[in-house]
Amino acid sequence: MSKNQTIESAASEDPHFVGTQASNEGSCFAHSRVKTDSDTDAGCDLTAQDATAQLETLRGELDAVDGRLRETLRERLDCCARIGRLKRDGAIPMMQPHRIGIVQQRAAAFAEEHGMSPSFLRAFYDLIITETCRIEDEIIAAKQSSV
Repeated sequence: MSKNQTIESAASEDPHFVGTQASNEGSCFAHSRVKTDSDTDAGCDLTAQDATAQLETLRGELDAVDGRLRETLRERLDCCARIGRLKRDGAIPMMQPHRIGIVQQRAAAFAEEHGMSPSFLRAFYDLIITETCRIEDEIIAAKQSSV
């Protein structure tokens, strides 16, 4: 492979590789996006070897973000378990529809503000809320079965 091999050449060798357009603000990855037919080839002579190295760096960054996401989710579920115990001990109904609405609205607003799909974030929170309800149900049921 020559040093001048471009991203498009790398893409032909690796179907999972995504190309970028050159940016006037630094490296070709400064403002990455998928290269389209209407883009020009000016200025971005990223070699396949450089692109692969940068891809591995970005994947490492993504792995770290995923680790924080999992840890944050664990913390959230731990907090929900404490809420479940409080609801159980305080005889507070487990289901709080108004609270679910607040959480869903906050998620949708966050998505809108950050260019994300509101339906994706709502679906993501639906999964989290479903798991939270399952945990709270188990906590409340455990107390009831021991009485």
